Amino acid sequence: METWVKRRNDAPRGLFAAEAAGLTWLRVPGGVPIVKVLETTENSITLEHLTSIVPTAKTGEVFGQKLSVTHDSGAPSFGTAPEGFSGPCFIADLEMSTDPCPTWGQFFARQRILPYARMARRTLGHSGYATMEALAATLEEGHFDDGAPPARIHGDLWSGNLLFTPQGATLIDPSAHGGHRISDLAMLDLFGAPYLEGILEAYEATSIHLPPDWRNLISLHQVYPYLVHAVLFGGGYADSAVRAAQVYL
Repeated sequence: METWVKRRNDAPRGLFAAEAAGLTWLRVPGGVPIVKVLETTENSITLEHLTSIVPTAKTGEVFGQKLSVTHDSGAPSFGTAPEGFSGPCFIADLEMSTDPCPTWGQFFARQRILPYARMARRTLGHSGYATMEALAATLEEGHFDDGAPPARIHGDLWSGNLLFTPQGATLIDPSAHGGHRISDLAMLDLFGAPYLEGILEAYEATSIHLPPDWRNLISLHQVYPYLVHAVLFGGGYADSAVRAAQVYL
């Protein structure tokens, strides 16, 4: 079997173990194909080699359907790490909290908005940080909770982590945890994906847990990745986070 080795001597401790745990957890019957983990060390992860192909509209449609199945395999609660994994989890190189929360709003406020807003506080500025605090308060109050059960989400589902292969659209490099379904859809929307509208329509037709106004909530779920990018890269990502947040205040 051909392999693909990711190696980093400067990797944060536990990064590749978390990636392997996430990939294993996301592999469910009938769900999206997941790259196979062959070996992990502290500084590397060995995966099966994937052959890329040109995507088609049908490939996107099937991916949307299968993503719904993956999500609906569920998680014990919002915020939880992959089952059986007790090490640190990550988004890019940043540690990511995985404390169980009873509601999505509480989880998103406490573990996604405020921690990364604090890290990006200088870039956000006083008014930008105040906007994040206001959004967190609104989330805590439950204004965007919809009763849907926690989903088993990829957590970093931008198009670079979605590979089109002969076996179908296949996921790599997760930041897996128990979250909201819209978060993965919002990440696909953030940087674009081939046949995005077909993916979203197929997902919507398959899922029984999307709220009726879910498309109006995409920008809300994008505040978190914007904040992560503001921490890592600064610049306009902080402004984008603030603009997205202001829509919901």
